[in-house]
Amino acid sequence: MRVLLVGAGGVGTAITRIAARRPFFEAMVVADYDLARAEAAVAALGGDARFLAERVDASDEAAVTALLEHHACDVLLNATDPRFVMPLFQAARTAGATYVDMAMSLSHPHPERPYEECGVKLGDAQFEQAADWEKAGKLALVGMGVEPGLSDVFARYAADELFDEIEELGVRDGANLTVDGYDFAPSFSIWTTIEECLNPPVVYEDARGWFTTEPFSEPEVFDFPEGIGPVECVNVEHEEVLLMPRWVDANRVTFKYGLGEEFISTLKTLHLLGLDRTEPVTVPSADGPVRVSPRDVVAACLPDPATLGDRMHGKTCAGTWVRGAKDGKPREVYLYHVVDNQWSMKEYGSQAVVWQTAVNPVVALELLAGGAWSGAGVLGPEAFPARPFLDLLTEYGSPWGMREQ
Repeated sequence: MRVLLVGAGGVGTAITRIAARRPFFEAMVVADYDLARAEAAVAALGGDARFLAERVDASDEAAVTALLEHHACDVLLNATDPRFVMPLFQAARTAGATYVDMAMSLSHPHPERPYEECGVKLGDAQFEQAADWEKAGKLALVGMGVEPGLSDVFARYAADELFDEIEELGVRDGANLTVDGYDFAPSFSIWTTIEECLNPPVVYEDARGWFTTEPFSEPEVFDFPEGIGPVECVNVEHEEVLLMPRWVDANRVTFKYGLGEEFISTLKTLHLLGLDRTEPVTVPSADGPVRVSPRDVVAACLPDPATLGDRMHGKTCAGTWVRGAKDGKPREVYLYHVVDNQWSMKEYGSQAVVWQTAVNPVVALELLAGGAWSGAGVLGPEAFPARPFLDLLTEYGSPWGMREQ
């Protein structure tokens, strides 16, 4: 397997550090718009000859296609933010490569009823091309991070091994992470966080299909394992709700994120001021008027999440709560994965949130390389057997857990 990894930020760099310990691939080309960032990621691996750095603009489909072909890469792993999903997705298709991402194509709210009906849903642009991928015998594995990703694997595992009937699949994400020296320092890309938190959340119900609600709706307190404890969670737009119903039978699917009152208040303020907008605005500068995106300005004013590991303390938990029946009896479980920041920094030099995101696509690549996972079309993690993934994740030194509720 020869991999083109596009994006050498926090998640991309963590991917290289995890993959470097595994023998399943022949080469990994680490490409970024900032060549120095790609070179730094490769240099940190101590001379592993399988890795090399390149510069590429992720928005330039032709350039990405050419890079795939130049290095004879058979897989494109997308570690950029969702703005670049479609050019990378299409470049992989043009080059005949397998495509893997951790976030799907962007949504657009319904123009008249944004908090009741879906407009363009997450992943719609990719699923529109599913027949073409399947006809070509090529695979696009979409949403293969932690959430979406591992959470979807948990849903498939629950359906295959734990339940006869599933009433609800509820992804629940919470943490007790703190960052020394900052009053506000998101542990993941603020660009992506704004996108998913301020868009209308999507809920799925079997009798109704997909529909939307108000941002931060239906608050509930969820008790997270391994010392994290109770965290208030709210509805947030996320890919799992769009993926799980395609392959797993459930009467209801939700995603709730433990944001906290202060974080929600900050996001609402950004929205109120228009600082969540992606459309450029004109601002004066010493060199004359320039066009900038308000959201990019917000991101530039905040610390890079990848650099916060030494200041972070605590744990992050991703998991899927499942309610249903087994052998005619009610059952409720929480399948989860916890990463301690102290452990991930000591073992890999990567903070917990980015490491937890990064490990899952590497596990998936190894399963694809070995043939345990295979397929054609645009497929989510639920489309593949869960047990090989969960066993290999444990082999990577990061076991998952299950709690009967």
